[in-house]
Amino acid sequence: MRAIWKGNISFGLVNIPIALYPATRREELKFRLLREKDLSPVNYKRVAEKDGKEVPWDQIVKGYEYEKGKFVVLKEKDFDRVDLEATQTVDIQDFVELNEIDPKFFYKPYYLEPQKGGDKAYVLLRDALADSGKVGIAKVVIKTRQYLAGVKAQGHALVLELMHFAKELADAEKLNVPKKLTVGKREMDMAKTLLNSMSGKWDPEKYRDDYREALMEVIEEKVESGGKEIEEKPKEKKPPTKVIDLVAVLQESLAKSKGGKKKKGGARHTAKQEAKEAA
Repeated sequence: MRAIWKGNISFGLVNIPIALYPATRREELKFRLLREKDLSPVNYKRVAEKDGKEVPWDQIVKGYEYEKGKFVVLKEKDFDRVDLEATQTVDIQDFVELNEIDPKFFYKPYYLEPQKGGDKAYVLLRDALADSGKVGIAKVVIKTRQYLAGVKAQGHALVLELMHFAKELADAEKLNVPKKLTVGKREMDMAKTLLNSMSGKWDPEKYRDDYREALMEVIEEKVESGGKEIEEKPKEKKPPTKVIDLVAVLQESLAKSKGGKKKKGGARHTAKQEAKEAA
C-alpha cells in the first residue's frame, strides 16, 4: 500500500513523523457509456457554453462565480498566496472526550504509520488516547485543502479521521419532525423488548453489499450468454401496509423475532465471485 501523504503529528512540543494511508476502499462497479449500434465507447469533451467549441487543456483556467454569470480567475500564484501554517503537519489543537462529538462530524478515516524514529512517541500518543477515551482535534492540509480531523486510537494503530466543519452540517432543527409526542407505556415496553430480541454484538462481516453482488450475477449471466437479454425473474410484491394499530404491529414483529433471526447474506456468490475474492 502506498502512502498518500507524509508529515508529522504535532501536539505541544512533541513531533511524530508519520505516513498517511487510506483506511477504506470503494468497490463500485465502473461502467462506460457506449454507442448502442456498435458498442463504441463514448468520450467526454470539454466544450465551452458560449459557442459549443471544444477547449484544449492549455486554454482552461479556474474561475470563481462571485455573481450569476460573473467570474474571477484564480491562478496558481493566487492559491500559493493562501498561507496555511500546518502544511505538512497534523497539528493537534485540543484533546476532547470522544463521546462528546456527534458522529456526523466524522466522515473519512486514514491509518497513520510511524516513520523512522517515531515509534516511541507514536505508542505514547496512541496509548494515552486509548486510556483517556479522548480524541485529538487537529487541522491538516492534504492536496492544497485544509481539513478538520480527529486523531483516534484504534487497536495498535492511530487513525486520522477527517471531519466536517460545523458550518458544513445541515441544521436538523429545520426538519418537520415531531419533537414532543406522548407514547403509551405498553408500546414503549414492547418496542424495547423487540430491540432486545434483535440485539447482538457488532459484526461488520455480517453485512454485505447485496445490490453489488446481485448486479455482478446479472453481468456474469450476460457475459456467458454473449450479451443476450436475460429473462427477468418475477419479483415478489409486498402488499402495502398501514400502521393503524401500533401494538398489533409490534406483537407481530416480536413473534417473528422469537421464531429465529433471518440470515442476511444477500445474493449468493457465484463461483467466479468466490475466485475473485480468494485472489
